[in-house]
Amino acid sequence: MPHRVAAIWPVNHTLRYSRNIAEALRTETIGGFVMLGATLVALVWANSPWHDAYESFRHHTLGPSWLSMDVAHWTSSGLLALFFYIAGLELREELTHGELRNPRQAALPAIAAFAGVALPALLFAAVSAGVPGALGGWAIPTATDIAFALAVLAVAFPSCPAPLRAFLLTLAVVDDLIAIAVIALFYTGDLAPLWLPAGIALIVLFGLLQKRGIRSPWVHAPIAVLAWYCVFRSGVHATVAGVALGMLTSPRQTPDDRRTNAEQADHVLRPLSAGICVPLFALTSAGVALNPSALAEVSADRVALGVIVGLVAGKFLGVFGGTWLAVRLGLARLGDGLLWRDLAGVSVLAGVGFTVSLLIGGLAYADQDQVTRVTTAVLVASAISAVLATVIFRIRVRRLKHSGAPAVAADAG
Repeated sequence: MPHRVAAIWPVNHTLRYSRNIAEALRTETIGGFVMLGATLVALVWANSPWHDAYESFRHHTLGPSWLSMDVAHWTSSGLLALFFYIAGLELREELTHGELRNPRQAALPAIAAFAGVALPALLFAAVSAGVPGALGGWAIPTATDIAFALAVLAVAFPSCPAPLRAFLLTLAVVDDLIAIAVIALFYTGDLAPLWLPAGIALIVLFGLLQKRGIRSPWVHAPIAVLAWYCVFRSGVHATVAGVALGMLTSPRQTPDDRRTNAEQADHVLRPLSAGICVPLFALTSAGVALNPSALAEVSADRVALGVIVGLVAGKFLGVFGGTWLAVRLGLARLGDGLLWRDLAGVSVLAGVGFTVSLLIGGLAYADQDQVTRVTTAVLVASAISAVLATVIFRIRVRRLKHSGAPAVAADAG
């Protein structure tokens, strides 16, 4: 019997992981379409005769005196903390059951992710060199928006092979980890000496209770909210608390085969994050003018051009070049079901940077006009990357149909 149990448990882990990933992919894909809708609403509203109402909505102040922020800051510091909590859950899941568990399997997407961060940053620095204060935004073109990317992939390549989708997901998880480390290290204001230790203590308490097997959300949720508030007051961006809490949420299975704490949190909170939090952030962040005058300002701004070059060219060259170099040097191998032509499409798709790029843009510059130009650049670059990736994948689908080869779709659960 022990031998049989030992043989069954890994299979159960694999099945649970595959089922959870399929559910997450469905939610994020739908969330990508919702976020796209919110972005379009923001753009139409900001370019309509009701532009002043849009700005009034963004800057409307909410909350008590000790936690008073306008709507735009609530979405970036409050709602996005939940988005990054989900990112923390994903990272822990990948480290526990996914590709990051196995160093040989993790090497390819990890190297691709690091190269896909470094090269866009270098290209941004090269294009914007000499502009006073420009280097503060070096991290803007380094992030990939997984929800938008999955939505584009669902439309352009519905029969996408499962290994390719897994590569994109793992790439985005590592990308998010790098992004949150960048935010913590480079975009932190003056630290408050008392609030930060209090936040760390609450995060540690949260982790200890998770480790002891406490399952009640009525215990964990108040501690998580207090930890978020302390980190927020500390000067560290509050989204850092979200990632830390997500990574400490327990993935340990129970004898009665109920959902783990991490699975339950993901099941309940991911739809809220993908369907409400991130779209609201898009609604309050993406409303920029798209008239000829505004676009001319973007084309003349080397910071904005650096963002566009970094996302469109840098992401492709970094992700695809990093993957090719890793395989060529023997640092990683191309997994079964992965083809170079498909990886080229995903590398272009990695240039769809939205949520984290807009967040970092707002943190990098104090000048609101510069933030607006950067926001426009992120939208333009993401649109270009999405269109190019769609063209690549549609050609791929057409060739598959013409050759009569069966397409291997990702497991939908």
